[in-house]
Parts: sequence; C-alpha cells; structure tokens
Amino acid sequence: MNRTRTIIGLVVALGVAFAAAAVGGWASASAGSFYAELVRPDWAPPGWLFGPVWSLLYALMGVASWLVWKEGGWRQNRTALVLYGAQLVANALWSWLFFAWRMGAAAFVEILLLWALIALTIRAFGRVRPLAGWLLAPYLAWVTFATALCWAMWRLNPELLGG
Repeated sequence: MNRTRTIIGLVVALGVAFAAAAVGGWASASAGSFYAELVRPDWAPPGWLFGPVWSLLYALMGVASWLVWKEGGWRQNRTALVLYGAQLVANALWSWLFFAWRMGAAAFVEILLLWALIALTIRAFGRVRPLAGWLLAPYLAWVTFATALCWAMWRLNPELLGG
C-alpha cells in the first residue's frame, strides 16, 4: 500500500470515528446543564472530564479501525469493520436516548448492547491485528464504567429519566 493511500486511509478512519462523535455530540449539546441537574452517585466524574476522555477514545477507535483496514481492506476484514460500524452507531444512539430523549431504561439496555458490540469488535480486531484490539481496551473499560453510571443515574433520577 502506498504512502498516500495509507495517509488518506488514516484521515478517513479518524473522520468516520469523529463523525460518530459529532452525531452523539449533537444530541449532547445541552448535556452539561442536564448532567448538572441529575442526582449523581458520589463516584460520578465531573462533567468536564467527558469531553477529553471521549476525544481520546474516538481517536483510538479511528486508529484501530485504520490498522484493521490496512491489513487487507474491506474485503478481507468485512466482519470486523461491520462490527466496528455497528458499535459506532450504538455509541451515537446512546447519547440521543439518554441526553436528548431522556429515556433512562432504553439508554441502559442500549449501553449493554454497545458493550457487547465493543467486546465483539475487540475480538475481531485482535484477530486481524492485535494492537488494534488493544487500542479499544480503554474504550471498553470506559463503557463498563459508563454502564454502571448510566444505571445509577437512571435509578436516582426517575423523574428526569423515566423510572
């Protein structure tokens, strides 16, 4: 693969990851004020932490998908890349369910689906390029934490998130 194609591939991979972030971010436009309204468990992070963490995670996702794409492209790694796309969609959908539509139960069920899709993507990426799978490990760890946080906030805020 020539250098220009490799660089374009990386730009596209990062663009796809950050496009998903933008879709979720659009739903989260008022997330800061809404998050401040919520009763949160003592272990909940401050609202300002989410932006930097998610920016790093989306960058890692983009690089991981690029590494998989470099190892044979779409044809050879279709399953891994479809799983990756599915988890990106699920990731963006969660923000809509929780922040825009304030559907706590649906957001919780959906984040469980997201977690499973990430785990499957890690396995599929790891089979193609182990480093690509490892690059998604912090994402799975964060979503594991986010799952517990989603559950806690849904249960603590039935009037705001549907009980």
